[in-house]
Amino acid sequence: MSGLPMVLLAQVAEPEGYRTQQYRAAVPSELSGGTVLSAPEAEAVWRAGQAAFIDVLPRAPKPENLPEGTIWRDKPRHSIPGAIWLPNTGYGELADVTLAYFLRGLAEATGDDKNHPIVFFCLEECWMSYNAARRALQLGFTAVSWFPDGTDGWTFLDLPTERVYPFPETD
Repeated sequence: MSGLPMVLLAQVAEPEGYRTQQYRAAVPSELSGGTVLSAPEAEAVWRAGQAAFIDVLPRAPKPENLPEGTIWRDKPRHSIPGAIWLPNTGYGELADVTLAYFLRGLAEATGDDKNHPIVFFCLEECWMSYNAARRALQLGFTAVSWFPDGTDGWTFLDLPTERVYPFPETD
């Protein structure tokens, strides 16, 4: 692990469960059962093209009861090229429908192969990607990596990004 932004990781212990609050905070330096990647390591995996990259950054919902005629525009998400965006799947607790969405997205990304390499990410110092990676391990995925620097660490190295759109909620 040699990327500059990962300096703070050694100060946080890996929890026994999922993080369920204060998602933007220092994160652990390890993921039991998985691999932690620095930005240069994530870039190498991405360039090899053999892993599915899963972005779990949350997506703000459209506010209810907007005045008639109000134009709503989602905030664009620029992510690692080729990544699948599974928003809202990194929370510590997931509703059944969100868990089903997470599993559908992972099946799509891996060709329904639980041994296919997966890299989870979000932003720097964000527990969402840790939770998602941990959840994938507990669901039986075997080649799970976690990129804790996320798109912040990616763009710090001036690596390319592209606009991504959420994975469809229904088939």
